[in-house]
Amino acid sequence: MFESLTEKLSSALRNLRGVGQLSEANMAEALGEVRTALLAADVHFKVAREFVERVQAQCVGQAVLKGVAPGQQVVKIIHDELVRLLGEGTTALSPARPLKILMVGLHGSGKTTSTAKLAKLLKKRGYSAPFVVGCDIYRPAAIDQLEILARQEELGFYSDRVSRDVPAIGDAGLAAAKAANADAIIFDTAGRLQIDHDLIAEVKNLRARVQPDEVLLVADGALGQEAVNVAKAFHDALALTGLILTKLDGDARGGAALSIKSITGVPIKFVGTGEKTGDFDTFHPDRLASRILGMGDVVSLVEKAQENIDQKEAERMAEKMRKADFNLEDFLAQMQQVKKMGSMQSIMGMMPGMSGMQVPDGAEAQMARTEAIIHSMTPQERRKPELLNGSRRKRIADGSGTKIVEVNQLMKQFGQMQQMMKMLKGGPNGGGMKKMMRQMEAMKGKGGFPGM
Repeated sequence: MFESLTEKLSSALRNLRGVGQLSEANMAEALGEVRTALLAADVHFKVAREFVERVQAQCVGQAVLKGVAPGQQVVKIIHDELVRLLGEGTTALSPARPLKILMVGLHGSGKTTSTAKLAKLLKKRGYSAPFVVGCDIYRPAAIDQLEILARQEELGFYSDRVSRDVPAIGDAGLAAAKAANADAIIFDTAGRLQIDHDLIAEVKNLRARVQPDEVLLVADGALGQEAVNVAKAFHDALALTGLILTKLDGDARGGAALSIKSITGVPIKFVGTGEKTGDFDTFHPDRLASRILGMGDVVSLVEKAQENIDQKEAERMAEKMRKADFNLEDFLAQMQQVKKMGSMQSIMGMMPGMSGMQVPDGAEAQMARTEAIIHSMTPQERRKPELLNGSRRKRIADGSGTKIVEVNQLMKQFGQMQQMMKMLKGGPNGGGMKKMMRQMEAMKGKGGFPGM
């Protein structure tokens, strides 16, 4: 979402290289570009103006520290101000047990999927029996969708497909959850295409009946400034305790994330970063600020790796690579483990220096084709790729829905990968590292290794 902003901020700060001391004169142009970048990202004009004023007040007259480039000092100041803008620290949910959460928002913001995602996250973090209650009686199949997600994630579920009394449904759901000893109860409510009196009145009555500990607004991050206006209206009516920003994996400009806390005073507590139920996490302002400035998010990357990658399997794979005993079966297992961490774009966004880069078009599809080709091989062929003669390759291409040329390309590039591992096996003193780097340079111009 923030690729364009990252690129523009990096360009603005690049102009400060070689400056001996930060002054109002040499900061004016750079901060002007920063302000333009924020406005282009759909940040509220008032928020952008105040942000630049705070940064300028801290930068002007500040001596450049020995050994530290002026641009780096400004990056530190901007990073701290971004954290302040997004909301310092992570805001935890209420410690109440059972924890009652009311989900509100407009139609299409992702309330139902966010309800299941939040319940799954709570389950992963120690809640033994999360329960979801379907209170959306207007959207066709909303209750069915929530029930399917609840069954998929092994959550408690309650709704009433006959009643039109939403507060009564919420009350009955609360009773059913307590009877099931639920320690977290999440109420999924109906949305509208726009805020109206009926919607607000209905949610107010439901809130009065179930007395939630948290009222979370699910806001579509792609709405930009409109998401900020929606949040303000709901907060005025319902006294929100937190926000959930969805669709942060999209190509929206990101203005909502940067403006919403400052304008409404309500903290962002969670973010949705994809369509899968696992693409949901606690909001960390400092980590997002680092990603916006192209510094990556190593902490989140490590956390995702710890959650999704088997440690023993990773150690076994590392040992095989060290011994240059890496076959296609190992590569397939490695690729499947990495896929559990999320999309290639989201992983790149967490890597320092790569958060502004775009995954090439078709990269995900190429990775899927590579996986299909390997799946079409026999276990013996995966372990001994040298067995793959012409007739076997034709059978694999037919079985995977690809062309023989694609199978040949995969095998050629896998052979190059094996050669690099053999070079490394001899250690850096034997010249293996230099040979490997030359080999990688040669591969770079030929499309690289699919999914590498």
